Amino acid sequence: MSDDLSALDLERVQALLPVYAMEGPRYTSYPTAPVWSEDYGVDDFRGELAREDAGPDDGLSIYAHVPFCRSLCHYCACNKVITRKPELPLRYLDSIERELDAVAEAVRVPRPATQVHWGGGTPTYLTPQQVTRLHGAVRARFPMAPGAEISIEVDPRVTTSEHVAALRESGFNRISMGVQDFEPKVQEAIHRVQSYEETAELVVQSRAAGFESVNFDLIYGLPYQTEESFGRTLDRVLDVSPDRLALYSYAHVTWVAKQQRGFERKDLPPAEAKMRIFFSALRRLLDAGYCFIGLDHFAKPEDELSRALEERTLRRNFMGHTTQAGVDLLGFGPSAISELRGSYAQSQRDLGAWHEAVATTGVATLRGHRLSGDDVERRFIIGRIMCLGELRAAEFEAEFAKPFAAGYARELAALEPAARDGLVECSDDGSLRVTALGRLLVRNVAMAFDAYLPQQLGAGRPMFSKTV
Repeated sequence: MSDDLSALDLERVQALLPVYAMEGPRYTSYPTAPVWSEDYGVDDFRGELAREDAGPDDGLSIYAHVPFCRSLCHYCACNKVITRKPELPLRYLDSIERELDAVAEAVRVPRPATQVHWGGGTPTYLTPQQVTRLHGAVRARFPMAPGAEISIEVDPRVTTSEHVAALRESGFNRISMGVQDFEPKVQEAIHRVQSYEETAELVVQSRAAGFESVNFDLIYGLPYQTEESFGRTLDRVLDVSPDRLALYSYAHVTWVAKQQRGFERKDLPPAEAKMRIFFSALRRLLDAGYCFIGLDHFAKPEDELSRALEERTLRRNFMGHTTQAGVDLLGFGPSAISELRGSYAQSQRDLGAWHEAVATTGVATLRGHRLSGDDVERRFIIGRIMCLGELRAAEFEAEFAKPFAAGYARELAALEPAARDGLVECSDDGSLRVTALGRLLVRNVAMAFDAYLPQQLGAGRPMFSKTV
């Protein structure tokens, strides 16, 4: 089957939707978060930080979760605190500095930060002076490596020119802007009214200040969206020409985000309409010269994401697709997740509980998971499928000193229907390659290797968004 995404037959894809439209993980981790347990606690996390197989040249990725927002976007399922109280960020900064101290002390060997990312919430809810304070606190505990990638998510509605200046002075070099959709009717439905003009002006300011990369986040499948209306949004996006684009499928997860229930009374596009919107956007972006990185990421050919895909160093974590393979991730702030060599650890989600835990023990570990040997193997397999669209049996065997096809015969057999439908091509040694069609349904391909998924799907309660 052709690898040309633009040549895909929409009718063929739509015919397969009833078969593959199911609940499934996005695989920002393996095992996924529902597997994690509160049996993993503070002592486990500290022990993992003190591992002796990490050296001073092993870089770190640092994530800071800033939970505050001024208003609620009704599509959002992120961990956030809606407030206008100025004292909350001040207390947050005091606590996160204590958390930074405790983690830095627990890390056995000082290591530089090669990647820093702030998410939320709305990180630019902080004042420019508070932005400077927080980044200075991170840098004091984890010195920045030369050429470190330092990025932030911002809301153009609250991000000022003073914010831009403070970010650049601190060393930030990548900026990601929430857009979602420029159509007024859609914006009103999702409670996020944001003009094209203020967004475009922030892009101009960011580029003039010296940011190396600008990303836009878009969402398809929102209330009242149509192929035509989203086309008008893309017209404006392409006029601005961001370096990267994240085109997320709206996840209707009302058991997490109760405010989404209002969307069910509005014109929420069904799976077929969502796929038409995505297909149209895919072709527009490919025609405009963007590379399809995978799942929901696009980048210009010269962007680091595109180069990482070509060089097979692309990886996936809680920040989405990223360029740095094999780097430990340390998360700070409420709900933040750390991804380490041998385990995952998540902090308390509730802001008050996080404050209390940090004040008591320095870290706020709520739950986690220690990786078994089987977990490590399957994480490798699923990561290759999600990031590179292929798994080479020889690479698996070099990594784990065991044959792939024999060890995963059942999983490869489970992929036979997907192979017949043209999503994946398998070789005699077990190597597999995801086709152009399969790249649109890559979550379904990866799910065949998830040992925990059958029990999760049989639990009788929703855990994941739809794969389509």
